[in-house]
Amino acid sequence: MTEPARPQGRTPSEGDDRRASGTEDSATSSDHRDLNASPVVVNRWQRYGKDRLYVAQPDGVKIGWWDLTTDEAHPDSPQFLPALVAAVARWKAARPPGGLTAVAPLDAVPGAASVADRPLTPAHPVPPPAPPALSAPDGAHVVPALAGNPWPAEDMPATGAAQPAIHTSEHSTAGPGARPWIDLAAHTPGAQAREQARTAREAAPVKTVVARLLGVHTEERAWRIGADGEVKVAAQFAKVVARDPRWRVLHAIPVGERGADIDHLVIGPGGIFTVNAKHHPGARIWVGGNTVLVNGHRQPYVRNSRHEAARAARLLTAVCGLPVPVEALVVTVRAEDVVLKQQPEGVSVVPRHQIARWLLRHRDIHTPEVLEAVYEAARRSTTWR
Repeated sequence: MTEPARPQGRTPSEGDDRRASGTEDSATSSDHRDLNASPVVVNRWQRYGKDRLYVAQPDGVKIGWWDLTTDEAHPDSPQFLPALVAAVARWKAARPPGGLTAVAPLDAVPGAASVADRPLTPAHPVPPPAPPALSAPDGAHVVPALAGNPWPAEDMPATGAAQPAIHTSEHSTAGPGARPWIDLAAHTPGAQAREQARTAREAAPVKTVVARLLGVHTEERAWRIGADGEVKVAAQFAKVVARDPRWRVLHAIPVGERGADIDHLVIGPGGIFTVNAKHHPGARIWVGGNTVLVNGHRQPYVRNSRHEAARAARLLTAVCGLPVPVEALVVTVRAEDVVLKQQPEGVSVVPRHQIARWLLRHRDIHTPEVLEAVYEAARRSTTWR
């Protein structure tokens, strides 16, 4: 995972998230202008497990910020909500790699449609027209912005009211009730674990270096080793997909609001599996029913994996509208010895080097139509919230 971009100047703090109206950082009605008719700058900030877009005018007037993790808008003032929604929608459609994004007004782009004619589709956008040249920071990505107000006047929140999440789906028009979603198919293996490792490392850089030199096990090491294990397991899944393209795999799926994630979700004709990658280099692992011992120490892998699969089945069933059975799978990585005395009920424990063959020998139980429906639901971030 590359180092995330951070905004220039001071680092946003929790205090920035709840700016009070009337402070020097707040935009008020007195300085409000037609934001859809002028360029704006979108700045992505990723740190400490947060992922946000900060939107401002080129002169520094703040429009607000968008939480990419929860898909929630946080305008600096209620009247800035339409401009914030429009800027973020176009940023998602352009899918820039991060950093500063200069967003041009729609009327500067020949043939561009109005928001009423074009649904906001962050995961599957219609390619935007070529943008005009703008004066943007070096290396900035320039995309056209939406014009107009995607929210009917009667649906605009009152001043001081709690800001709702702004939702947009692929087949809906912009407005209340639609949900924007992040395409999880773009997630890389171990992304969540690596972010946690980076956070721990930045919180205690000296301790991290000393611990590595002394071979001491720390939280940072646990996350880092876990991420490496997920990458190794993903390589085995790539072999499955190469052998049978009907199989699909998603990685690092964030679930809920408490930082939980699914290492891998495997969707194929032989079944649907949540996968926990357990990287224990040189360890001795013993499995007997619900008991898993790693170097003699009991681990809650069976209980956690069973709960994870049940939760995934419940969420996917709710979105797909059909029963979606999900099985739990624990994949051991680089263990010196794995003794499978008895497989747990409802959970399968499989060493990494056997997982490709183990999956491919499953008989077909799902039709292509079911697989497509489940995959389309699973790749949407909103399914897991």
